[in-house]
Amino acid sequence: MMTNEIFIVDDDSDVCDALSAVFRSAGYRTAAFTDGRSFVRFARHQTPACVLLDICMPAPSGLEILKQLDARTYPAPILIVSGLDDVLSVVQAMRNGAFDYIEKRLDCDAIVARVVDAMDSWTNLRQREEALAFSVSAYAGYQELTRRERDVLSHIAAAATNKQTAKTLGISSRTVEVHRSRIMHKLGARNSVDLMRIIMNNGHIAINNGHIAVSAHADDEAAP
Repeated sequence: MMTNEIFIVDDDSDVCDALSAVFRSAGYRTAAFTDGRSFVRFARHQTPACVLLDICMPAPSGLEILKQLDARTYPAPILIVSGLDDVLSVVQAMRNGAFDYIEKRLDCDAIVARVVDAMDSWTNLRQREEALAFSVSAYAGYQELTRRERDVLSHIAAAATNKQTAKTLGISSRTVEVHRSRIMHKLGARNSVDLMRIIMNNGHIAINNGHIAVSAHADDEAAP
């Protein structure tokens, strides 16, 4: 079910009030939480359009909340909000499933634009993953792929570079290369060109500006 509600999680009630006002003026509904535990309980039963999570929450911390919600599989993007220049914490958050991060010092319009862009990017990514899963689930070896390998494969199908894939997934380019090698082995591809041939031959996948549109196989379309 689609929603335009944004969850705001910050132990500073003034920040919650300010962000809530900003997003309500932009046409969104909001729900604010100053306590991490109550937020986790609520978020497990109610799905928003997006979550803005303060990285410096008291126990449970922002990182702990990401783990408790299993952020990588949570049905909405979780964006870390930080008022500190703490690169290490942001990197850890991305590795634990945060989709992106926002600096509190940004002005209101910039924050709204960043969140809207993140929600659009997250939706497009999920659509690519679903399209790929539909088109390649019958591949020999596909069921052997791990969740992360399937994530990487969706980016390969969208013609993303290793660097772009790494940035989106919050991993290193070297890790993407390792996953790519394992994917090729499991799907029986001899090289990168052969891998794309496998993808394209198992259903029509039209790639346009990073978006994938999947239709039935040509033989199926020709059938009466």
